[in-house]
Amino acid sequence: MSVENSFAAARAFALVLFLALSGFLGVTSPAAALTAAATVRDANSIQLGDVTYRLDGVDAPELDQVCIDDHADAWSCGIEARDQLTKLIGGKPVRCDDVGPEKNFGKRHRAICTVEGDKVSLNEQLVRLGFAIAREPLKANVKPAAADARTASAGIWKGCFVAPQDFRTGKKDGALLGAACRSDRDKEIRAVLFPDELTAPPSCSIKGKLAVRARVTGNIGIYHLRGCPSYAATTKPDRWFCSEEDAQASGFRKAYNCRRPK
Repeated sequence: MSVENSFAAARAFALVLFLALSGFLGVTSPAAALTAAATVRDANSIQLGDVTYRLDGVDAPELDQVCIDDHADAWSCGIEARDQLTKLIGGKPVRCDDVGPEKNFGKRHRAICTVEGDKVSLNEQLVRLGFAIAREPLKANVKPAAADARTASAGIWKGCFVAPQDFRTGKKDGALLGAACRSDRDKEIRAVLFPDELTAPPSCSIKGKLAVRARVTGNIGIYHLRGCPSYAATTKPDRWFCSEEDAQASGFRKAYNCRRPK
């Protein structure tokens, strides 16, 4: 092959590689800012189009998480927190400004999201209502709102709960938070917050089990789909998920003997 032909081939290869990488990056990297109709996945996950963002600086109860209210009764605080976020959006378009990847939640990115016409972000509003706590790292200005919510015993702060991160990882000895926590009822409270039979949220049928062996693949647990051989055998799940994406974003991998049912 002549020098000219070799140069031309190399240039063509470089062009193809550039276009391939450009396309790849375009698919996997969310836009710096995106405005669209929003679908609330949970209390701190918003989907705009085919992109799902985590609210930056916010950690809200998971859909299957249980809290204790100010009357010492168990309540589905994760579902209530999700419903509060839905009310804040009110069916209006939402703008999400991407502030970087969320290392603890798969391929999702963190964002500061604001409803069209609002001056205060959803991040701050949800925290001020007491249905989420502040969580590092953060670029959203939510710390003052978090302090106000705690002082006012707003939302989940009126009762007793564990940080969502502790719930996700099954850390049963984590700090108890909220105005209604009683040190003389520590054992009873933890039994409510981490029940043996965790109730599945509506339309969430994927079972998740925390598993040491999952750490080999960088995960914290394994999820099982309905119709798979391991599903019925998986009793007393540690988590319930509404979609495979949600399970993967929470650090769970699919069971090796499980394939999507036809």
